[in-house]
Amino acid sequence: MAEADGGPRGGGKTHGWTAPSAPKLMGRLKVRHLVLLRNIGLHGSLTRVADDMGISQPAVTKALGEIESLFGAPLFVRSGRGLKPTAMGELAIVKARHMLHELDHWAADMEAVRRGRSARLLIGAVPYVPGELLTQAITRLYERHNVVIAIKQATTDQLVQSLCNHELDCVLGRASAAAGLDKLWHEVLYAQRPVLIGHVNLLKRLQGRKLDWRALAAMNWILPSPATPVGQKMVELFTLEQVSVPLPIIETYSVDVMHGVLSKNESVVSVVPEDIAHDMVRRGGVGILPWRMDWELPPLSLIRRVRDTPLDAEEKFAAILKELCGAAAAQ
Repeated sequence: MAEADGGPRGGGKTHGWTAPSAPKLMGRLKVRHLVLLRNIGLHGSLTRVADDMGISQPAVTKALGEIESLFGAPLFVRSGRGLKPTAMGELAIVKARHMLHELDHWAADMEAVRRGRSARLLIGAVPYVPGELLTQAITRLYERHNVVIAIKQATTDQLVQSLCNHELDCVLGRASAAAGLDKLWHEVLYAQRPVLIGHVNLLKRLQGRKLDWRALAAMNWILPSPATPVGQKMVELFTLEQVSVPLPIIETYSVDVMHGVLSKNESVVSVVPEDIAHDMVRRGGVGILPWRMDWELPPLSLIRRVRDTPLDAEEKFAAILKELCGAAAAQ
């Protein structure tokens, strides 16, 4: 660990850094080193890291010295705000996090196999994935291949970040959020067309009327974040029509929250993919408004990490999704 001025340790003497080799790392890098790197990245302070790990600060300092010796370069420098990672330190922290996530997944996979399952798959899904599609996919994956599943729901950008951090195996979301990330690839499943949705009584009042952007802007809205594809497009559409973009009374991606509010309030509208809207209509209290907007969302895709050897469970899940989406398109 270099001093604040970037000079070498040891009273100004030159430290004999040597580049690491794969055999050296495999032979000497330990899990506790990975945990230490992750915790330094999290806390930025050796004192806080020592408290968190329940060991003495000298022991932490010694372990960090071992790691820097392995990598043949200083990984951190001292600053007024604690330890600041060097370029190699930032890389080491990221890799340590990835490796620890992989170890966690490995342990969970082994436990699944020990309990008689063939594998465990961690899936991320945006709320706008139809419940019927997701239910059928995971049910078939379990029934056909004995794979157990864990599902995380969030926006595509959040899920993609979790995928890059090795916290998820694959993501059902918008491929646009993965654009430019060379370690990810995607398979398009199908396109979704957005529709306006509101209380059934609002639907009756609007029957036969033409699309009126000013009237739309005056309504109370439930919208997802402007950072999402739907949020971005709504801002663009209102701007193109030279109408003030409505400030949503609720900003959410939750279909349950949307349905709960829309079914009880005749003055509120929202926009969702058409297949999601049909799910909400079946639950009662809401309807699809007659004002149609001529645009499509970025297609729903299965986003995956580039791997030397694809995960067998992930391949099976992809095949089932394409089977289900193909059948739906044929209908």
